[in-house]
Amino acid sequence: MPELPEVETVRRGIAPHLIGQQVVRVVVRQPRLRWPAPDELATVLSGQTFQQVERRAKYLLLRTHIGTVIFHLGMTGRLRILRADTPYEKHDHVDLTLSNGHCLRFNDSRRFGAVLWTVEPPERHPLLRALGPEPLDKGFSGDWLRQRAQGRVLAVKSFIMDNHIVVGVGNIYASESLFAAKINPLRPAGQVALDEYQRLAEAIREILGEAIRQGGTTLRDFVGGEGKPGYFQQQLCVYGRYQLPCRVCGEPIDRCRLGQRSTYFCPRCQL
Repeated sequence: MPELPEVETVRRGIAPHLIGQQVVRVVVRQPRLRWPAPDELATVLSGQTFQQVERRAKYLLLRTHIGTVIFHLGMTGRLRILRADTPYEKHDHVDLTLSNGHCLRFNDSRRFGAVLWTVEPPERHPLLRALGPEPLDKGFSGDWLRQRAQGRVLAVKSFIMDNHIVVGVGNIYASESLFAAKINPLRPAGQVALDEYQRLAEAIREILGEAIRQGGTTLRDFVGGEGKPGYFQQQLCVYGRYQLPCRVCGEPIDRCRLGQRSTYFCPRCQL
């Protein structure tokens, strides 16, 4: 599933092709996505010009003067900029044809993604209004994490993956950040000290930032908005490295199940 760096990579890839362009045609071939595509999308969006392309958590926000298109990539969703006359394929569900002769095409083989429309400020949308702070913004800190963790027995890895606590720290980057901060992912969140949370917040910022610079992490079929793969996978320290030697101490990387997800850690570095 694309995580925050992958979604940010897509945003940066498609934004230059969308901003200032008018939508001349909307084609919805398959409206039955994770949430049904709105019936009125073609009517309201045709003739509108994209003013901004933003990201909130894993949602992409394409703003126009009268409202905002909200994309979620789900597990297998892809957004690509193509020539408008490019033949569509089996899982190409939505096309937004632009005045420059190109189109934004949404492909999603498993249909867990979404294309939505809102005329309200998108931060008020039910899917976005309860989200926690962005990990790269000033509002996110070790103090924030420690405050929210008080009395929590939930494992710290599950805690930082909760989008009400902080957005966009998915399974890959949670494992990598906890390794960098030398914190065992199974420790109860309420038992992690402030100085450890400060290290963790800094690790999350640094790792997500570097992943964005590298274009994300290519696992399975992720590619960015321009069709290019991400390269951060080459720098992973623990995720997907079960029984391989730790890059720091040489101890074999261990793995367990936590919240129905594989969790990777070094049993020596992350006591």
